[in-house]
Amino acid sequence: MAEPWHPYTRMASMTSAELVDCASLPRGSLLYVQTKNRQYWIECLGGTAIRIAGHPEYCPTPAAGHILESGLIERGKHLRFLLDDCRPVTTSRVVRVRIQRPKCSSSIH
Repeated sequence: MAEPWHPYTRMASMTSAELVDCASLPRGSLLYVQTKNRQYWIECLGGTAIRIAGHPEYCPTPAAGHILESGLIERGKHLRFLLDDCRPVTTSRVVRVRIQRPKCSSSIH
């Protein structure tokens, strides 16, 4: 079974953005970030903490990390993240960012 944030899960419900502040997104938000050379899938875990996949060498499967640059991802800029608290990665320029916020699950009794 695919993870809930797998690339093929509910992509149609995502919205595009020019600038994303990961630190302000609710936990469980999913990001699709297309750079000039690759496509990344990011799950926001709170603050700048993330799980990221998309690079064949550094994160071919979801890996723990942190978004650098105060948690900002901006179209036209490089995405910078830190894997395993020790490996900085800088991508090619971001060409597209899509966001899927978690669905609120509340029940009234």
